[in-house]
Amino acid sequence: MTRIIHRGAAIVFLVQAIYHLVAIGYRLYVERKEASMLPGFKDLQDAFQHLLYNLGLRNERPKMGRFNFIEKAEYWAMLWGLVLMALTGFMMWNPIATARIFPGQAIPAAKVAHGAEAILAVLAIFLWHFYHVHIKVFNKSMFTGKITRHEMEEEHALELEKIEKGLLPPPPSAEELRKRKRVYYPVAAVLTIILLFFVYRFVTFEETAITTIQPVSARSGDIFVPQTPTPLPTQPPTATPAPTQEGQGSQGPLSWNNGIGQIIGQRCGSCHGEMGGLALDTYESAMKGGKSGVVIAAGDPEGSLLVTTVRDGNHPGKFEAQELEQIIRWIQEGAQE
Repeated sequence: MTRIIHRGAAIVFLVQAIYHLVAIGYRLYVERKEASMLPGFKDLQDAFQHLLYNLGLRNERPKMGRFNFIEKAEYWAMLWGLVLMALTGFMMWNPIATARIFPGQAIPAAKVAHGAEAILAVLAIFLWHFYHVHIKVFNKSMFTGKITRHEMEEEHALELEKIEKGLLPPPPSAEELRKRKRVYYPVAAVLTIILLFFVYRFVTFEETAITTIQPVSARSGDIFVPQTPTPLPTQPPTATPAPTQEGQGSQGPLSWNNGIGQIIGQRCGSCHGEMGGLALDTYESAMKGGKSGVVIAAGDPEGSLLVTTVRDGNHPGKFEAQELEQIIRWIQEGAQE
């Protein structure tokens, strides 16, 4: 459900961007409005002067136009975020197509960039936009289309001067609007259809393995069938020789290095490894014993705690009958290394 909501919001964001592009074109071409959201050198001056004013090094605020440098920074950050989120979102939404062009590492890199940009956007909204628009002054213009004169004097003093001095260009006549609309509407309609087609392809560019691979029926019994048979080994794996009943292994007499150490390591190593009071991982540590004393008494199985503790059946670690018999014989023969 989270994935569906996330991708649904992405589609809404892309459609909203198309609407915004068409609306900008209408204002610039049909209404002949000034492109006052474009940043310029004056915005850098305003930002520097505004900083000096906040530090008390300047007596007056800078006179800013219809959109001040703060609003322009937010707007262009949003556009940059749109481009970045769309590109990285496409890469994650269509990983197979992405991997045909870029190395596989590009997909997790896109995920990192996508998430970092999202965090940056949230921080910008809460730490910057929310303060300037809702806390410092509650801007109602999104509901009323108007702001107070005081807000104009502080945030858009240059625009206020143009309005009061009648320096703003007059609106076009009704006839001019009709002519421009006749030209713009067909162009905007074709552009909108093309862009919506790109959004559609964005969503349906590739099908994942979940839908393209035919599901295997559970009735067939073969849930997993490898495409390439696993090759058989040319030689069977060699196993460590185990001591025989007569106490002789394939490589010599019964000793710690010839079977006994392996048996004790398998049965006792998980609890009595190199860490702990009693260590049975090496011959030296096993013969040394632990806090309860010596556990292997050479030549005396009945005096060896390794035998008596395990033989009563209460100890967590247990030997097979054949293994215990071999350990007893080994101790009887002197518990050789």
